[in-house]
Amino acid sequence: MRGVSVLGVFARCTDEFGLLPREADDSFIHTIQNTLDVTVIPITVDGSSVVGSLCCGNSKGFLISERVNDSELAKINNYVPAQRLKGIYTAAGNNVLVNDSAALVNPNLSDAAVEEISEFLDVKVYRGTIGGLKTVGMAGCVTNKGVLVHPRANTFEMDRLGEIFALPVYIGTVNLGSPLVGSGLLANSKGYVVGTETTGHEMGRIEDALGYI
Repeated sequence: MRGVSVLGVFARCTDEFGLLPREADDSFIHTIQNTLDVTVIPITVDGSSVVGSLCCGNSKGFLISERVNDSELAKINNYVPAQRLKGIYTAAGNNVLVNDSAALVNPNLSDAAVEEISEFLDVKVYRGTIGGLKTVGMAGCVTNKGVLVHPRANTFEMDRLGEIFALPVYIGTVNLGSPLVGSGLLANSKGYVVGTETTGHEMGRIEDALGYI
C-alpha cells in the first residue's frame, strides 16, 4: 500500500474501525491506526483488495458488496456488525456517502437498498448527485464534522448536502487536482490520511472542510 494515491478505493473507515486490504504493509497499518485512532481489520471482499469501493459504514457497522463471501463477512463481524447490501450495485462505497446521521446515495439505488441502508446504519437516506455524478461515495467525503465534495458541485447540491448532513460543505480536490475526493481521502472525526500526491493547499482545504483546525 506504500505510495498509493487512491486510499478511498482500497480502504474504508469509521470513527472506530478501519477496513484495509489484507496486503496492506505494517507501515500503512500503523499510519491508519495512529492517525485515525481506529482498530484495523485486514480483509478482502470476494478476494478483492478494493475494499473501500465495495463497502460503506458508520458507527453502527458496515454494509458490504453482496459478493463478499461468508468467511470474509464473518471476520468483519468478529469486530463490528456487518452485512451484505443486496442489489445491482456491488460497489457500496462508490454509491453511498454516509456518516452517523444521514446518507446520500446513487439516485438509481433500489428502494430495497435504500431501506436496508436506512435500517442497518440507522440514518435518513436521500438520493442525489454531486457534481452531476451518481457515484456520490467517490465524489465526496463526509465525517461527523464536515463534508468535502467535487469542485463541480453546484449551489443546489451543496445547499442540499448542508441540509441533509447539517454540516458545513466545502469543495476541494486531492492528488494534484483530482476532483474525486472520496477516492483519495480516508477520514473520520479524529483525523485523515490522504493520497501521496496531494498538495499542501489541498490538505488545507481538507482540514478546513472536515473541522480539524
